[in-house]
Amino acid sequence: MERRTLGTDLSVSALGLGCMGMSEFYGPRDDDSSLRVLHEAADLGIDFLDTADMYGPHHNEELIGRFLRETSTPMKVATKFGIVRAAGEYRRSLDNGPDYARQACEGSLRRLGVERIDLYYVHRVEQDRPIEETMEGLSHLVNEGKIARVGLCEVSAETLRRAHAVHPVTAVQTEYSLWSRGPEEEVLPTCQELGIGFVPYSPLGRGFLTGRFQDGQFEEGDFRASLPRFQDDAAQANRRIADLVAGMAKRKGCTPAQLALAWLLAQGKNIVPIPGTKQSKYLHDNVGAAEVALSDTDLADIDAGLAERPVSGARYTAEGMKGVDA
Repeated sequence: MERRTLGTDLSVSALGLGCMGMSEFYGPRDDDSSLRVLHEAADLGIDFLDTADMYGPHHNEELIGRFLRETSTPMKVATKFGIVRAAGEYRRSLDNGPDYARQACEGSLRRLGVERIDLYYVHRVEQDRPIEETMEGLSHLVNEGKIARVGLCEVSAETLRRAHAVHPVTAVQTEYSLWSRGPEEEVLPTCQELGIGFVPYSPLGRGFLTGRFQDGQFEEGDFRASLPRFQDDAAQANRRIADLVAGMAKRKGCTPAQLALAWLLAQGKNIVPIPGTKQSKYLHDNVGAAEVALSDTDLADIDAGLAERPVSGARYTAEGMKGVDA
């Protein structure tokens, strides 16, 4: 698989693997099945895993730690801190304080079973705390060898610049896809200017862009059922976007998922999408995106089609929007 570099020195596979759904939010979990998918991902050339302490909470890091003990393939692991939530609750608070960052980092190191975290993200930015204070605290963790690099999630361009002035930011992780293009306005250009990597999460629109989940049928525990874009009227309107993706994919001889990922890969060499899955068939489908080449004409056609199909509904509920574009 093609390799890409985030920041100055984090070399990873061009596609990573988002592991959140292996623990919660997307229906029941099955650790044995998820471990098989993780091993398959390594066999297919994926060496960049994305997790967070709040997935589970804690279960996802423990699962990744178990996988790391089983595999002989060198892996790069990104994890996150800053969202505080109790098990079984979606409601959460934010804490980016240096003391909490240290406590959270120690917990992640223990659960992952590693001596140093390759990329440590601020999961959501705490509104009333200066980002400079947070970055200063994280820089101490870098100097102590507990983390190798710092990342930020869902930040504004202004916050990114302020953070980067204190300590180098290796990557920004934000939702970015054919139906979530907000980063193109300011954040992506800022990343390219400053030499910062960009990691799109939910690159397949949480499955909607692949043609799935358009009928409102979800397994118990799947949080997509509560998201505005998946509600009846919005889903009906957004189906036009999924139909556009399907039509273009048919023209290119690939699947809708591969087209959506290939489009992201074409947006810049500093971009590494992290599609999440806990199923082998979707993993193999996603990896095939690396072989899909989109021409300038293809990209222009996609842009023109999307311009005629505005997205209906917000990305998250009000609770989920806490810390977004902060």
